[in-house]
Amino acid sequence: MSPQDDLFGNALPDAGSESPAPEPARAFRPLADRMRPQTIEEFAGQTRVVGESSPLRVAMEKGQAHSCLLWGPPGVGKTTLARLYADRLQAEIVYLSAVEAGVRELRAVIQAARDRRSASGRLTVLFLDEIHRFNKSQQDQLLPSVERGVLVLVGATTENPSFSLNNALLSRLRVYRLEPLDQPAMQALLERALDHPQGVLETTGGVPLRIDPEIRNRLIETADGDARRLLTLLELAAQLAEESEDGSLRVVGEYTLESLLQQAPRRFDQGGDEFYDQISAMHKAIRGSNPDAGAYWLLRMLDGGADPAYLARRLVRIASEDVGNADPRALTMALDAWTAYDRLGVPEGELMLTQAAMYLAVAPKSNGVYKAHNALLATIRERGSDPVPMHLRNAPTSLMEREGWGKGYRYAHDEPDAYAAGETYLPEGLVGQRFYQPVDRGLERTIAERMAHWAERDAEAGEGGSASG
Repeated sequence: MSPQDDLFGNALPDAGSESPAPEPARAFRPLADRMRPQTIEEFAGQTRVVGESSPLRVAMEKGQAHSCLLWGPPGVGKTTLARLYADRLQAEIVYLSAVEAGVRELRAVIQAARDRRSASGRLTVLFLDEIHRFNKSQQDQLLPSVERGVLVLVGATTENPSFSLNNALLSRLRVYRLEPLDQPAMQALLERALDHPQGVLETTGGVPLRIDPEIRNRLIETADGDARRLLTLLELAAQLAEESEDGSLRVVGEYTLESLLQQAPRRFDQGGDEFYDQISAMHKAIRGSNPDAGAYWLLRMLDGGADPAYLARRLVRIASEDVGNADPRALTMALDAWTAYDRLGVPEGELMLTQAAMYLAVAPKSNGVYKAHNALLATIRERGSDPVPMHLRNAPTSLMEREGWGKGYRYAHDEPDAYAAGETYLPEGLVGQRFYQPVDRGLERTIAERMAHWAERDAEAGEGGSASG
């Protein structure tokens, strides 16, 4: 190797000579960015928020500025809508992410907004993404500027603002809730991307892309209402598509599709709104005796990555809260399903959880135990520490026996039918109260009949007590 060679044997340029400048790399812009709507008419879906005569659409058309919060899942147009709003207001837009920005960055934006308004009268729109990640003190920094109109705040969040934003800031914002895009909106978005010069045609070098209707539908279904995900999948499909024999087309076949859609995640956010909405739907469906819907929501959450142990715990709770003593086997079924899942794992264990959910749904329902539990807790917290009646206390020593511990207690097994008619078991101030009220369904029908019989015997005993007292 000569001194003029580098370590790999490549000739080095002569001293003083200039190496040829590399070709400038073409700036890469993802399809989702290239297809970002330029006008409100191109905006996909969200007719409730930006449709004709909607409050935000009217404000945009009239150039009326107000601070607002765009609340919705990823990929539904929050950033695009903020930019279109700023364009209509002819305002300067500044983008910040609460993940990266802090108080210093906020103060710089606010000062620049003041200077801009003083110098030219131009308004500033601050688009603050992931606003829910700001803590209370950071949110408070925004209050004076929003209140005085120094800037227009457009916040974006995927989290429920009722829990993530403080009331002082929330009261100054108009909240617009964006939904996942529906099938027609996603279909229109896909068609536009296929035909637009800056869409798929730019990715394929101008060669049209052919996607059969059934494959288009599967792409839309997989995107799950997320426009960004749909365009990302479409761009990958265009890159992986095979050329037709004559080179006039690129074709997305079944093989290409399967390679894209393997383990595509459903919309699910452990611990977020989507999680709590779905767990609520599952619980209410089972309570409403609909086995199909109960199992559907259970499997939706499992498919989305929910913790199976959490779902098993919820089934156990339903067994007690909503079925109770109308069918005590429900609790055993739920616990057995949990154990089976722990032993078998995926996928076999999911079948046991589904079985338990369906059993709970078709079982007779009673919230008698649940209501009694809550009523008893409320009474205990209200009354404090009522003393144990003397006849119910044990007397392990002779002194306690002389002092009256256990005096007058009647051993139930020595009584007719093992029931001490007229005996009381609650503290003095609660004697005669009934907390557990069995329903006329399932096993509780028999329990109710038994308790009514005991009440009759108490009345005959002349003590005026009850089975629960």
